[in-house]
Amino acid sequence: MNLNSMQAAPILVLHGGPGVPSHYLEPLIDVVPYRSIILHDQLGCGRSPGPSSLSEYSISKSVEDLESLLKSLGVQRFHLYGQSYGGILAFEFLKKIAEGRSSVEAECLSVLLSSSPSDVALVEGEANNLIAQLLQEDDDESSVMERFRLKHQCSTPAMPEPLKLAYNSAATPGMWRSTEVIKDYVAHPPMEGSKRMPSAMVMRGENDFVTEKCIQGWKDAFNHNFVRYKTLPGCSHHGLLENSKEYGRVVDEFFSEYD
Repeated sequence: MNLNSMQAAPILVLHGGPGVPSHYLEPLIDVVPYRSIILHDQLGCGRSPGPSSLSEYSISKSVEDLESLLKSLGVQRFHLYGQSYGGILAFEFLKKIAEGRSSVEAECLSVLLSSSPSDVALVEGEANNLIAQLLQEDDDESSVMERFRLKHQCSTPAMPEPLKLAYNSAATPGMWRSTEVIKDYVAHPPMEGSKRMPSAMVMRGENDFVTEKCIQGWKDAFNHNFVRYKTLPGCSHHGLLENSKEYGRVVDEFFSEYD
């Protein structure tokens, strides 16, 4: 693994949840095979131990952990990828750098946010609307969550093994897990006079419960015109597990533009 390649910079991968570890993102290794990929399990889930106190859980603490990780690895330049909540964490990390509040010297070349909402309350409302629509189609409440999964979360007939493993290794209930702990989050641009944040791609699946409305705020949050949007046809929230070849092509082609 070459973390300082000058031809194909590594990708630092941030999982969602919060509290759902990176097992479900391991297929990136197969579909983006020519880059080193750093899979970071955030505090209290997967391969990362929990803190001594629940008060240590926060977005800002997770950003500090990222800073420590990059310093310990000696990474000089990298691309940043965040899926779902991981995209929120990626943005806040880059915002801290842009505002001059971070001691990280490594250069982030570009960032990709996959199925990441810029407003958590908005995505919660959209998900409830989608459930209501499913109940209008069929009022069987006993099956509605599985129907929601198949249409808006992961459309494979059976739950993919990487996703099952991630859920089985997730933070336990009562720990820092699910959107409930970040329910008030809204992305805001860096303060005036900050450095320009990296160029970004924001992508989602066509049937994603993170709807188009939920991602529109990212362009204003990055505060520049170098934000592009991409919709993956036929996919939902886990496009990597539904159409891995196309997903990998989009990711690799975007990052390759900024090597």
